Amino acid sequence: MKKQKPKPTNLLAQNKKAGHDYNILETYEAGIALSGTEIKSVRAGKVNLKDGFARIRNGEAWLENVHISPYKEGNQFNADPLRNRKLLLHKKEISKLTGVVQEKGTTLIPLRMYLKHGYAKVLIGVGQGKKLFDKRETLKRKDQDREMQRALKNARN
Repeated sequence: MKKQKPKPTNLLAQNKKAGHDYNILETYEAGIALSGTEIKSVRAGKVNLKDGFARIRNGEAWLENVHISPYKEGNQFNADPLRNRKLLLHKKEISKLTGVVQEKGTTLIPLRMYLKHGYAKVLIGVGQGKKLFDKRETLKRKDQDREMQRALKNARN
């Protein structure tokens, strides 16, 4: 049986569509630079990773198009919900990601956002876009696996 990765206990947001649209080749854990009211909103789970992506610019990693809702009690201290946020990675990781992203068809996608030791972390995946027939094949394989598990379960009972 396939060994599953342990899921973070403090999961705040998850990009479920990423697994459907991309083949995830590698994952990296990155910190994220947030303002005071943004971290409060993140801890409340007001994050949407659906259309987000990461980009390497001037030797720095940036998280773009991720919506963090304004904090309810933040009034004038709230930042723009869609602003670009800096990802905190080591230089070696950034240089490796720069080389990987320059290949045609690969992109950086935020997969999950969670809390680890009180800090907000983002799981970034290096993804390669799937074609329509790949998506159909994946769905077909999932259905077959599900049917097989049902048959095995019914055979045991």
